[in-house]
Amino acid sequence: MRIILLGAPGAGKGTQAKSISNKYNIPHISTGDIFRKNISERTPLGIEAKKYIDNGQLVPDELTIDIIKSRLVEEDCENGYLLDGYPRTVEQAKALDVFLNEREANLDTALLIKVPREFILERMTGRRVCPSCGASYHVKFNPPKNEGICDICGSDIIQRDDDAEITVNKRLDIYEAQTHPLIEYYKSRDLLSEVDGTQAINDVFESVSKVLNELRK
Repeated sequence: MRIILLGAPGAGKGTQAKSISNKYNIPHISTGDIFRKNISERTPLGIEAKKYIDNGQLVPDELTIDIIKSRLVEEDCENGYLLDGYPRTVEQAKALDVFLNEREANLDTALLIKVPREFILERMTGRRVCPSCGASYHVKFNPPKNEGICDICGSDIIQRDDDAEITVNKRLDIYEAQTHPLIEYYKSRDLLSEVDGTQAINDVFESVSKVLNELRK
């Protein structure tokens, strides 16, 4: 199966991606992982990408699609893959379509883990971690026994900068601006599938499995 995974930050994509990859025996391909691999191996594409990343710039679409192409032709992708983090824009989606059409290996679906903004805000801004032992908590869903104190080592727990409300809102604004047109693009091509990401993790995966199993028939 050839799948694109869509979902806002905090929607639980990472957890579902691992489960999908394991169940359907396809590689989970993260754009970030591809960049890091090319950079560490000092491939020509990686060296070029590093120039932009080191300067705090976004890697141009043309270079990104070239890196994606180089990954999708590897042997482990012959039976499919799960793309996570690409495409991010309609332009990138169109470039991917051209490449896949040339190979006669079109997508099976763009799978959206759908979670309302308010739910994500509550989920992410409520997260707390212990800087000493790494234990994680949530002020509503998994609070420590004593407010603000780690159950395991007794240290003060903290909110990471990434989980601050202003930061989360910025990330969601960027996601919505980039991805809403992408969702409409795949919907117009009858490739969009949606599952309710507000369910328990196992229930989300059960919904995902139903969608994918139906597509395999």
